[in-house]
Order: sequence, then C-alpha cells, then structure tokens
Amino acid sequence: MCLAIPGQVLEIVDEGNRLARVDVAGVRRNVSVGLLDADGGVEAGEWVLIHVGFAISRVDEAEAAETLRLLAAMGDEYEAELAELKESAIE
Repeated sequence: MCLAIPGQVLEIVDEGNRLARVDVAGVRRNVSVGLLDADGGVEAGEWVLIHVGFAISRVDEAEAAETLRLLAAMGDEYEAELAELKESAIE
C-alpha cells in the first residue's frame, strides 16, 4: 500500500532542483517540492503531503497531525511506509 505521509519542511537544500529536507515522524529525507511551485512553492516550517519522494500538496499543521494520528492507527501499513521512507534517498 502506498500512502501520502505528512512531513514538515525543514529547509530548501537545492533551489535549482527544488529539493527540500523534510521531517516525517522523525525521519529526515530530501523530497522534491517542484510540484508545488505553481501554488507559490513551499518554505521552511510548512507541512506537505509526501508520496514516493514528491511533495504533492500543502496541508496545515492541524491536518498533518490528524493524518499522522490516523496513519499510526493503521499499524503495519504505516510502519511499512515509514520503513520504506527510511531506506529511500533523494540527493
């Protein structure tokens, strides 16, 4: 199962390639934020939904917290998604 997981943007690490460092439940990874450029882009501190290494939409902090709570309640599927995220890398 593939999920979109909320993550908080920590910093833009590569402006040219539109990569940002995000924190997803304690896992820090680079993701592409270029898909959100048409909506004004993203800045440090904002929350985004991440799917397969791409930020696909912006969410507010309350929605991110609720989504993380619901995902954690899913158990194994959520843990599998976090494990995949830990193993992934976009540099």
